[in-house]
Amino acid sequence: MEFWNTTLENSFFLIGILQDSKYPGLVSATITFLYLVAVTSNGLLLLLIVLDNRLHVPMYFLLSQLSLMDLLLTTIISPKILVDFFHGQSTISFSGCGVQMFLILTIGGAEDVLLAFMAYDRYVAIQHPLNYMIIMRPEVCWSVVATNWLLASLNSLVHTIYTMHFPFCRSREISHLVCEIPPVLKLACADTTKYLFMVYTMGVAFLLIPLSVILASYTLVLNAVFHMPSTQGRQKALLTCSSHLTVVGLYYGAAVFMYVLPSAYHNPHQENIISVFYTIVTPAVNPLIYSLRNKDVLGALKTVLGKGPSIPKL
Repeated sequence: MEFWNTTLENSFFLIGILQDSKYPGLVSATITFLYLVAVTSNGLLLLLIVLDNRLHVPMYFLLSQLSLMDLLLTTIISPKILVDFFHGQSTISFSGCGVQMFLILTIGGAEDVLLAFMAYDRYVAIQHPLNYMIIMRPEVCWSVVATNWLLASLNSLVHTIYTMHFPFCRSREISHLVCEIPPVLKLACADTTKYLFMVYTMGVAFLLIPLSVILASYTLVLNAVFHMPSTQGRQKALLTCSSHLTVVGLYYGAAVFMYVLPSAYHNPHQENIISVFYTIVTPAVNPLIYSLRNKDVLGALKTVLGKGPSIPKL
């Protein structure tokens, strides 16, 4: 049997949501709309956080990182899907598949930890308000974010190299929207059982450990919020926390289905739908969830649109 990936010139065929749909034109138009919403909303939110001095606090710094991750993730996925649709063929080179896998794993792993750190930020803000700016000082935030990106990149690099080193001698059709480890390994003609178990274990660790931190943080936060004497303060805290918990629910629900739930409990069609959800839909709705109910962000938008941008202090 010939091992066809002995050269990087070979390609995979991605069988994603467009190929599975009875109405690919409608799906393509929807993806285009969601991508434009994601680029516009995340880009605008990043711009507001940079321009408005009132948003130069740890909470919005972390939110800017989330917007950056969402913007990068959807840009890795959506344009290629649309280009492939208009070309009539969804191909990706062997090396391109590896690059896409690395980037998706990196951003996904970094977002896991970032959401946990955002929950910790809310815990500190509500439980230790007087020391908030000391505990969450810029040096700490930048160090955590930089370390997060570094560790996520190293983990992704190891997994990508190991996944792509397997010989592939079966069909070149990947029954998935993008190049991710589980569907790619289905094409390998070597025993991947042990490695799949390791991928499953790492997926559980990368998802459930941050999720445990989030749940623990918000248990303490909500306990403190319900004991606040001020009704206005309680409502503001609940509004901020509910936005974050909504984003957490959307992201972790899809990620747990994809990487924690055993493959026997879902099929390629379901995986494609979930992939569209967390790579295209979620990046479009996340900034809307945070901004539409956030008076600080709406106030910054009115300032930029009405009075021109405020110049940040150096």
